[in-house]
Amino acid sequence: MRSPNDQRLPFEAPIYEMEQRLVEMESRYAKNRAGGDTSKIGEQIRRLRRELATLKREIYSQLDPWQTVQVSRHPQRPQTRDYVELIFDQFLELHGDRAVGDDQAIVTGLGYLDDVKVMFIGHQKGKNLAERTACHFGCAHPEGYRKALLKMRFAEKFGLPIVTFIDTPGAYPGISAEERGQAAIIAENLMEMSGVKTPIVCVVIGEGGSGGALGIGIGDHLGMLEHTYYSVISPEGCATILWKGAEHAPKAAAALKFTSRDLLRFGIIDEVVPEPLGGAHRDHAETAAGLKQFLLRNIRKLVSVPRDELLDRRYQKFRHIGVFLEEAAPPPPADAVLINGHVPAG
Repeated sequence: MRSPNDQRLPFEAPIYEMEQRLVEMESRYAKNRAGGDTSKIGEQIRRLRRELATLKREIYSQLDPWQTVQVSRHPQRPQTRDYVELIFDQFLELHGDRAVGDDQAIVTGLGYLDDVKVMFIGHQKGKNLAERTACHFGCAHPEGYRKALLKMRFAEKFGLPIVTFIDTPGAYPGISAEERGQAAIIAENLMEMSGVKTPIVCVVIGEGGSGGALGIGIGDHLGMLEHTYYSVISPEGCATILWKGAEHAPKAAAALKFTSRDLLRFGIIDEVVPEPLGGAHRDHAETAAGLKQFLLRNIRKLVSVPRDELLDRRYQKFRHIGVFLEEAAPPPPADAVLINGHVPAG
């Protein structure tokens, strides 16, 4: 049996210590309630709860990038199927790509957000070993992205908004996936999503890794849950390439600038969706409620936009990612010696 301590992140130790003190104090309060004055204990409990909330706020407002990665991968963090149960009033799952099979790493289906009917697509990692193996730990095969594309075309045909949840370390990197056209189908998804004539809202709910994330990540409004990351490569992969060892992952995480705050500042994403104090893994229901409001608010804005304008905005949004300005080089001094019209280096 796994100990609850195995789920704890190192920087959360002060939080768990204070929570344990609170549990013990509440137990004393319950025992003394019937036969004595509990006002003093009650006041201590209220003060400790305020201190606990302050502590969570302080710790989680100052997470470094590597700690953010750890939170995004927390074993108790809600996954796509958790949100499906918590957010949708009705949900009908749709399966298969009509070519190879049904990739369990991609969940698709029709659902109701209050009175709004949407097409839903999301990565699923799995909770236990059997589920993770079946879902390839959230790394989709080509048939998963083909399934997603078919459902997007279905949504376009019937004028349904599309919602995508991104949570993957990356597309499946095995030989079998490459043989079935992994790179080609992701490229096709990018092209097709840029022109789908219906609103698309995308949210990073955990990890947003490379092309595997982009395969369902081209939309009109891109949000990230507060403690997630969205990157061209995992910090371990970057560290292995640059420093020849995954132990340098914290250094790579800091260099990649891939947290929600970084990407909002760079204009890569449109919105950061707040998480409960202490992260989504501490309160699934509150996180889901915030996500639902985020989705409804943005879908209702986007459905009123004329389709031509919607597509043009989406195209321009992604065309401008990475655009930068270069300052013109100053003119050379009047007495500079030119070689082939240029000032020699040094």
